[in-house]
Amino acid sequence: MPALTTYQTRIIPDWVDYNGHLRDAFYLLIFSYATDALMDRLGMDSNNREASGNSLFTLELHLNYLHEVKLDAEVEVHTQIIAHDSKRLHLYHSLHRVGDDQELAGNEQMLLHVDLAGPRSTPFSEDTLGKLQAIVAEQTDLPAPAYVGRVIALPPKK
Repeated sequence: MPALTTYQTRIIPDWVDYNGHLRDAFYLLIFSYATDALMDRLGMDSNNREASGNSLFTLELHLNYLHEVKLDAEVEVHTQIIAHDSKRLHLYHSLHRVGDDQELAGNEQMLLHVDLAGPRSTPFSEDTLGKLQAIVAEQTDLPAPAYVGRVIALPPKK
């Protein structure tokens, strides 16, 4: 199975900057909506969050801008689960023109499952873990994304 398509949208005028490109903040907005859609797929929708008192918090993310995205482009987000444990989820979102394999932007995220009453970390439910494991099993043949694990740094001085 390929990476999941978790979100699709058209780039609207309010999202475009003075250079005619998608503004930095709206890349993250698109990826944030993709994370919400993944949560829904994992059974962590708004009804579940209210009933369980649990949600996902973003611990860290990296965003790579790879190619221009312009007004009216129809884009979609593909999501790959990189790893998970009992409380954390490491994922990678890639932005593409609809139906095109070229990656326009990449977004790596580390998420933490949280009991909102604390707030404090808490293990995923058995149901959510099962759904995560099913997605991972479907994605076993996917290669590791090229932009996972990158570090921001200047090259060492010679």
